[in-house]
Amino acid sequence: MDLLRSLPLGLYLEQPVTWLHRLDPRVKMAWLMSILVTPILASPEWRFFLVLLLLVLTLSARVPLRVWRQQMGWLLLLSGLVLLLTMVMPDGLVVAQQPRLPSPAEISQLTEPFETLPPLPQPTGYQYVIYDRWPITITQRSLELGIRISTLLFTLIYGTNLFLLTTAPEEITAALEDVMAPLRWFKLPVTEIALTVTLALRFIPLVLEEVQNLVRSVQTRAINWKKLGFRGSAQVWLQVVERLLENLLMRAEQIAAAMAVRGFTSPDEHKVEWHRFVLRAWDWFALGLLAVFWWARLVWGGEA
Repeated sequence: MDLLRSLPLGLYLEQPVTWLHRLDPRVKMAWLMSILVTPILASPEWRFFLVLLLLVLTLSARVPLRVWRQQMGWLLLLSGLVLLLTMVMPDGLVVAQQPRLPSPAEISQLTEPFETLPPLPQPTGYQYVIYDRWPITITQRSLELGIRISTLLFTLIYGTNLFLLTTAPEEITAALEDVMAPLRWFKLPVTEIALTVTLALRFIPLVLEEVQNLVRSVQTRAINWKKLGFRGSAQVWLQVVERLLENLLMRAEQIAAAMAVRGFTSPDEHKVEWHRFVLRAWDWFALGLLAVFWWARLVWGGEA
């Protein structure tokens, strides 16, 4: 399945097994939520630190270059474009303001002209407008907004992708079930939710495989799209989409039949333990670093 191998995001790396693979999925989930939450109301220095932290984690885990080179390149390019576009965009609404001082023409009409005062020295070197060359104007506000959006975009996408890259789907769902265990007190079907998430994650490769097979079947027929026109092309793609839905429903029915044949009636009665979660020494060490991480965010990472 070439489409599955060429997807840049959301793949699980089975080999080689890195130290991120060996961490408890609950610990990795706690780190992921911390990385996604701490940029809120954080300083630009902290946001750059999160980007650097994700890069250091990728390099220290020795993730193969072929795995993250493509996605890292496209993501850095996207974040850079967002940063540049946000910097040069206006940082507010254009509002017509009334000048506080009279115009030169009004001053000339006065009998006693105002005495011009020399410019006062500024106490600091702060300037709101950083760069002003028509038609580009970069201000402190636009630069800060560009840093916020670009770093948040990179952290959100790459942090989640690194978690999916080093955590198996079964581990994710089992960790979710373990984290949501207190919700059983409110009569919520936690096990059913975990089973649904597991089946959804396992169904995604089947969807991609069906899409790839239908696209290849259309390509092998050498259809002359120019001769068909817009209406004919739309009818062909509607038939392809209809066939895709039929194949997916057939796959879902086959999965349901396979579960029924094996006597599966409910998740609580036929629960399969894929993983037994035990916090080891390196897991406790990672939790200790997480506490230091939050302490640094509260002390140094807040907005000035």
